Amino acid sequence: MTAIDLKVSGMTCTSCSSRVQRKLGKLDDVQAAVNFATNTAHVVYDPAKISVAQLIDTVEKAGYSAEEIGEDPTGGEDEHADDGLKRRLAVAAVLGVPVMVLSMVPAAQFDYWQWVCLALALPVYFYSGWPFHKAAVVNLRHGAFTMDTLISLGTTAALAWSLVALLFGHAGQAGMRMDMSFTARASHGGLGEIYLDSVAMIIVFLLIGRLLEHRAKRRSSSALEELLKVRVQEVTLADGRTIDAKLLMPGQEFIVRPGANIATDGVVVSGESSVDESMLTGESVPVDKQPGDEVTGGTVNTTGSLVVRAEKVGRDTVLSQMGELVSQAQMGKAPVQRLVDRISQVFVPVILGIAAITLVAHLLVGADVASAFAAAVAVIVVACPCALGLATPTALLVGTGRGAQLGLLIKGPEVLESTRRVDVVVLDKTGTVTSGQMAVVASSSDTAVVAAAAVESASEHPIARAIVHAGANNDVALPPVSGFEAVVGEGVRARLSAADAAALGCEVNTAKGEVLISVGRPVSPAAVAALDEYPGSTVVEVCADDAPLGWIAVADQVKPSSAAGVAELRALGLVPHLLTGDNAATAEAVAREVGIDEVVAGVRPEEKLAYIRQLQDAGHVVAMVGDGMNDAAALAEADLGLAMAGGTDVAMAASDITLMRGDVRAAATAIRLSRATLRTIKGNLVWAFGYNVLLVPVAAFGLLNPMWAGLAMACSSVFVVTNSLRLRRFRAIA
Repeated sequence: MTAIDLKVSGMTCTSCSSRVQRKLGKLDDVQAAVNFATNTAHVVYDPAKISVAQLIDTVEKAGYSAEEIGEDPTGGEDEHADDGLKRRLAVAAVLGVPVMVLSMVPAAQFDYWQWVCLALALPVYFYSGWPFHKAAVVNLRHGAFTMDTLISLGTTAALAWSLVALLFGHAGQAGMRMDMSFTARASHGGLGEIYLDSVAMIIVFLLIGRLLEHRAKRRSSSALEELLKVRVQEVTLADGRTIDAKLLMPGQEFIVRPGANIATDGVVVSGESSVDESMLTGESVPVDKQPGDEVTGGTVNTTGSLVVRAEKVGRDTVLSQMGELVSQAQMGKAPVQRLVDRISQVFVPVILGIAAITLVAHLLVGADVASAFAAAVAVIVVACPCALGLATPTALLVGTGRGAQLGLLIKGPEVLESTRRVDVVVLDKTGTVTSGQMAVVASSSDTAVVAAAAVESASEHPIARAIVHAGANNDVALPPVSGFEAVVGEGVRARLSAADAAALGCEVNTAKGEVLISVGRPVSPAAVAALDEYPGSTVVEVCADDAPLGWIAVADQVKPSSAAGVAELRALGLVPHLLTGDNAATAEAVAREVGIDEVVAGVRPEEKLAYIRQLQDAGHVVAMVGDGMNDAAALAEADLGLAMAGGTDVAMAASDITLMRGDVRAAATAIRLSRATLRTIKGNLVWAFGYNVLLVPVAAFGLLNPMWAGLAMACSSVFVVTNSLRLRRFRAIA
């Protein structure tokens, strides 16, 4: 199976997107998710059974056009569509407003004014209303009803009635007068009433609403577009040649000058600089880079020049993967949206039925034909469920886009439902709550550190690396060593051929305090005291010619932001648990420092998975935050998996949300954003459903003029989109 993204043109409402999805889904071994808000279709198919051309042909047979989206996953609205809407709106407004004024202000009416209105309304109906009529005809030809069906049917009925009244009734007479009415009740009765103002202004209002929808959809996807704008077009190779960045191959070295974006993911070969990674992590402070450090394509080199060796290019880069993750999340559908889709499929036929019942009921109770007809038209117009269709996708589009700007990649809309119900969050220790890098936290003397660093310089052990790093930071040259030997269970030893006076020419041994205790060797009282004073740390005792020289405490340090992150999680109503394969003493020390009460230590990967299941069996909805390969199974099993981007690819693949910033606060921010997006979706749906539930009966009772029905419908759609755009102001807690 493989996946492809298609840009689908011609969709005007969510009924259209549902129709395209159903048509694609009927093909063998094809799964499709079509999103009206982004005008895109994400299709999973078997290339051995079906081709891309057949997929596109299926979309075209449904009445729309499609094309494959290339490396850029954005596929939303373009400015050409806006320009077309603007022209149609301009014509409708210039011609429609005089029709409304003449129809509603008796003082402005003159003999045969109604015929002038007809001349002005016809271009509005045929030219400005053409997108609605075309979509309605295309869908009816395929046996489908959409929101455009309601719009086209309502305006066509109003125009047809007006033509009949003008040509065959007494509405075309010289002395005919009309006045403004908020209700559907005719002031003249019979064929003395025309609805040309409704024809014109319904189209004006709906075009305004659609134009605002287009602009809002473009704005809501701007986060993804801005994310991808940082791609470099040309790159200068180390040999001085300039090539298209798309031709850059792994292994090639290229130059990044100050102020320039880095072309692709790679490793610094030479040069030192600070790189602005805010696009990736949301953090504004630049990160220092030197030879051997990794850099990410799209980030900005702020100071010195760098020579970078390309490691990943094209779709394999972090930037492209971020774009694809965000795009797929925006194309997906939350469970609540799938409910809306099912409702929309039967909504139009139901509304047409209600309109027919309204017409018959008004006639049966003695209303004149014109009033009964106006009430039926008002039902059709006001019921157009555009707001209902836009409620979920626009909020999802804005929410996931804002998440990308903050370094939070939400994989799918179903994640939103999980964040609402989570009540327990399980945190991995190493690399999640702690930095994952051992560091010297205390020592008895600089002499002990320098002597130990010299001996440990030949070791690759993480503790050894920490000691060597601390020794190098003392601005003292490490003495050369000879006779290096690693003694299993006892540490390492070597002879210093040169050192300061305290350790000159001596044999130095280093070993962890607990190891010395376990093998029965005596440990100095100072080292024993250090074990008690620095719980959770590993204490290394340094001996020179078997005499104690000092001790060094090494620990995986807690990230500065972890305590604040845990506090934020608690504020969200979550109970934090610390889960680690490390020893109990270390785990409990870390837990105390960050404010976690529930601690489980010494667990293997399969035991982490079992612990998640144990919590779920107890009735909890569990979130898991981790970064390592040993966390992957637990991340996949948890109801909500959050992976640190600095961790392994396996962990990120198993998670629901990727945290590009890599600290516990980002996990809290991700949950807050997801919950805010879900609240916005629910608020939109309450408005959209409430609007229809309230105004359809009002229109059915003849209390709403068709023109005002069109205004109300357009305003409801604008409200839903505007409410969704509020998510652009979401901020992470500083």
